[in-house]
Amino acid sequence: MSKTYVIGEIGQNHNGSVDIAKLLIDVASRSVVDELFGIQYQNMDAVKLTKRDLNAELSNSAMSRPYDSPHSFGKTYGEHRAALELSNEEHYELYLYAKSKGLDVVETLCAIGCLSILDYFVPDYLKVASRDLTNLPLLQAMSGTKIPMIISTGMAGEKELNEALDVITKHHENICILHCLSQYPSEYKNINLNTIKFLKERYSKYRIGYSDHSIGIAIPIAAVAMGAEIIEKHITIDREMKGTDQAGSLAIDGIHRMMRDIRNVESSFGQNKMHIDPSVKKSKVKLERSIAAIRKINKGEIIEESDLHLLSPGDGYKWYDRGRIIGKIAKEIIFSNEIIYSKYISG
Repeated sequence: MSKTYVIGEIGQNHNGSVDIAKLLIDVASRSVVDELFGIQYQNMDAVKLTKRDLNAELSNSAMSRPYDSPHSFGKTYGEHRAALELSNEEHYELYLYAKSKGLDVVETLCAIGCLSILDYFVPDYLKVASRDLTNLPLLQAMSGTKIPMIISTGMAGEKELNEALDVITKHHENICILHCLSQYPSEYKNINLNTIKFLKERYSKYRIGYSDHSIGIAIPIAAVAMGAEIIEKHITIDREMKGTDQAGSLAIDGIHRMMRDIRNVESSFGQNKMHIDPSVKKSKVKLERSIAAIRKINKGEIIEESDLHLLSPGDGYKWYDRGRIIGKIAKEIIFSNEIIYSKYISG
């Protein structure tokens, strides 16, 4: 299995600050170490930012309503959203910073006007948020750029996904589909990870992954085990920070544990066959059982099956080899509860 492509979703967790966003990029770019085996793994592959056009975000009444919340950055929802928005120039600054750290950059564009960001740089992927999977004019504009696209299915069924693909594939087929549940946080009983298998079977020409909104790291790791090729997960500097997405995101330690476990799961897949791995050689000798004498067998005695039982270590005859011992003559005394090796028998 190829390496899972892991995206650290910054979203609005930068709280409108380029400096915080850079700290998040730093965290995403940190190498991952499994201290038990001393293995260093690759870090996250990409970070994802979100670009909104506030003139095409919500109705006037929704934007002007009071926003009285501990997580509010403004008196109205519109002021709150404006405080969290980064300019095209700031997105470009973060793009360059992420690239200097060896990370890809994914941009979620929430309106056609947001394509103005392409005047500054070309992201590695354009992301379609779950809420915009049915925004076919936006999909038309985004796919027309021919930039590879990632689409989330958090609010969609098969009908909505097919309609979106019909629009995008008129321009290109470089598409990744992420199973997703737009419940924040996602209850485990609603996630339905088997959708990953469905998508891989039904939409096999595309890369299939999973965008997670559950608490913790178990579900993304399970998704990798079920064949997800891409994982997207919200990240933060501190889950106690102000902001609606912070508490449901992974902080520094959680990011490390998720990446460690994803990379370990990847390395565990191996091949589609059964074999004795060389790594178990010592355990096999130490722990498997070999044929041993159940009683003291004197020199010259003929060995019978009733004289035999099994003990460790496993460097002697196995039970299926007992025909090579039964009826043979003991060349010397074989003491009770000792392994019967070939040098002890003849005939």
